[in-house]
Amino acid sequence: MRAAVLHEIGQEKLEVLDDVEAVGFGPGKVRLRIRATGLCHSDVSAMSGVLPQPAPFIPGHEGAGEVVDVGDGVSGLSAGDRVLVCWLPACGACPSCGRGQTQLCLAGFMNAGTPNFRRPGGDVFGFAGTGTFTEEVVVGAGCAVPIPDDVPFEIAALIGCGVTTGLGAAINTAKVEAGSSVAVIGCGGVGISTIQGARVQGAAQIVAVDPVASRREAALRFGATEAVAPDGLADAKQRITGGEGFDYVFEVVGKSATARTAYEHTRRGGTLCVVGAGAMDDHFQVNMFELFFDEKRILPSMYGGGDVLRSYERAIALWRAGRIDLESMITHRVRLEGINDALDQMRTGESLRTCIEL
Repeated sequence: MRAAVLHEIGQEKLEVLDDVEAVGFGPGKVRLRIRATGLCHSDVSAMSGVLPQPAPFIPGHEGAGEVVDVGDGVSGLSAGDRVLVCWLPACGACPSCGRGQTQLCLAGFMNAGTPNFRRPGGDVFGFAGTGTFTEEVVVGAGCAVPIPDDVPFEIAALIGCGVTTGLGAAINTAKVEAGSSVAVIGCGGVGISTIQGARVQGAAQIVAVDPVASRREAALRFGATEAVAPDGLADAKQRITGGEGFDYVFEVVGKSATARTAYEHTRRGGTLCVVGAGAMDDHFQVNMFELFFDEKRILPSMYGGGDVLRSYERAIALWRAGRIDLESMITHRVRLEGINDALDQMRTGESLRTCIEL
């Protein structure tokens, strides 16, 4: 079958091959035929080494498709079922799951170290234990979440990661209050979803911050009340908050420099929500006096900061009601052969989300 493979960490291009086999099918597993997958910035971060991932590997974790076969012991799924891929399934038995913090369950991460593909030259890993830039993939049953018939595969794929992450940061983690002021730094797919979450929550002012003009323009269509380049954020803070700072600032880039900027533009007693996935050697620093004196809440948000199955259901309900716009987030569509063009478009900021159709 065909798949897009990264041979070594640090390479910028993927090779589309037709000699890849999905392996590992057996008890507790399902085989999926991928129909659509989104290109998320985390895929690029794994390729560059910012996020840890063994290689060679097949990127992609934001996918949807159909069940081809189910292994022994799998209940609730049958061949032909339409599903989205959950790259961080909950085991239901660990302390995090017991506390209701299923987004912190580590069971899914354990799968990342087990190859689920093979080529004639050896084993191939799937990113985050999945790997959706391929025609078929074998995953644990918990990674396959049934979706209603009225949800297109490309919409379900976005809900599988970027939409859930962004909406959840605003709704679950930060709990944005109606009438509040919000700034969102980084307006790719996750940032746009964060903007939509803040709008759903009733924020009065939502300032989108991004260096790319097309993304600033897009942010206005998705609910931002204004959009500025990074050098315009200080002026927006002065105009909108009288210099006090925003009630909520979301960092959706994954860099300590932008996290520091976000902290400095959050009001005393306000909330800095860190959504971007960054590198292990990139350290965010605050001094002990400002930490105490400013009483700013620093809240990281992992995969939307809540039960992902409930978050999927909520995203679908909001989409059906017309409260969030998911179709317009897909700015580009390519076949698997066009994956490297899609990567270039993401790196330059030209795309919000690219749908790869298989």
